[in-house]
Amino acid sequence: MDAAKDHSRLFSPVAGAYAQFRPRYPEALFDHLTALVPHRQFAWDAGCGSGQATLGLADRFVNVLGTDINAAQIAAAPAHPHVVYRVGPEKASGLEAGSVALVTVAQALHWFDLDAFHAEVQRVLTPRGVIAAWSYGVVRLQEPVLDEIVQHFYRDVVGPFWPAERRHVENDYRDLPFPYAELTAPSFDMEVHWHLPQFLGYLGSWSATARYIAANQQDPTVTLAERLLPAWGDPYQSRVIRWPLALRIGRLGG
Repeated sequence: MDAAKDHSRLFSPVAGAYAQFRPRYPEALFDHLTALVPHRQFAWDAGCGSGQATLGLADRFVNVLGTDINAAQIAAAPAHPHVVYRVGPEKASGLEAGSVALVTVAQALHWFDLDAFHAEVQRVLTPRGVIAAWSYGVVRLQEPVLDEIVQHFYRDVVGPFWPAERRHVENDYRDLPFPYAELTAPSFDMEVHWHLPQFLGYLGSWSATARYIAANQQDPTVTLAERLLPAWGDPYQSRVIRWPLALRIGRLGG
């Protein structure tokens, strides 16, 4: 089976949940990246999913292309007047050579055919153009008792159902090739205030959760909710939830 198609299928069952429950990236991240680029005419968000990063670019660039091999994810992406979405692989953007100021890859680089993708990036980036790739690892809750339950769920319950590529996320993408003049990347965190149903919706959007359900014919977040509820209290009480971003930034031509 083609690896790209196999990876695409991981997210088709959770495309709706992915669009609804995935956290948004911090505005400061997009402000920082925009300050680095030579112009703001065109940006390409590769592996865009349902547009979590694409929309952050759309407020800052005249034209944005979001591409993903998963048609269900693209169908769930919100429309924006500055954005064109296209179903397609990372190795064939369809963009003109030297036309793109910024390429972004949010939580998707570990799925790519990296040699083909980097060749395409180097073809489409304008001189002094920038590429930024980032991931976020295991979610963290402020309350230790809640965090311990969630870490157990991540590691021991759905842990065996994570695809092998997940290791690259846990390694902050440091083991992936990045053939550019690398720039110092600031630290950014994602933070949300979610009640328990929202948090469970996010956990249900994990590909590992979907694979667990397919294998066991039961939803593991139901049992998780029962474990979390006594420590959470009122399920509609919001809790602070964070993800540290691992960010790599490079420039074409140094």
